[in-house]
Amino acid sequence: MSPLRNEDRRWLLQLARSVIVAKLDRERDVDVPDNAPAALKEKRGCFVTLHKKGRLRGCIGTIEPVQSLVAGVRENALNAAFQDPRFPGLEKKELAEISIEISVLTVPVLLEYEDIGDLKAKLRPGVHGVILSKGWQRSTFLPQVWEQLPDKELFLSHLCHKAGMKKECWKGEDIKIRVYEAEYFSE
Repeated sequence: MSPLRNEDRRWLLQLARSVIVAKLDRERDVDVPDNAPAALKEKRGCFVTLHKKGRLRGCIGTIEPVQSLVAGVRENALNAAFQDPRFPGLEKKELAEISIEISVLTVPVLLEYEDIGDLKAKLRPGVHGVILSKGWQRSTFLPQVWEQLPDKELFLSHLCHKAGMKKECWKGEDIKIRVYEAEYFSE
């Protein structure tokens, strides 16, 4: 899939902020114009991340391309602001301090590897978003998380912990690793 144009990026950021503002003002839902750019009508996975004074304030997304980018950004903006279980719902007084980041994902692919060394060799910090799973337990980090966790072993250990498993779980044979890339942009 081709990268989004700058005007498409601005359109999505405006949409994300508009739906959050409408919810805070207790207005009815924001109407999305029918003339949304064609690229934004494609089914794509996406995340909406909120930062307050440079710190995470909410992040919710959809990995798989199950709905249009417009629908995904709209839904994930509201969920990041009001449904992220790590944070209380956003309050109106915080709005001026919030910056919005959107990540548009490629379709995840299974990363095939021979052993731990091969896994570490194939992971591309700053490029790969990673999904780690075992049975029903699953977690993901967007490619941007490599900035905070640049060490591959530490990155994978934190993914295990996030999924509710032991920190060394990534070394197990029954672990599946899928990777994706993300185009991300912010206000």
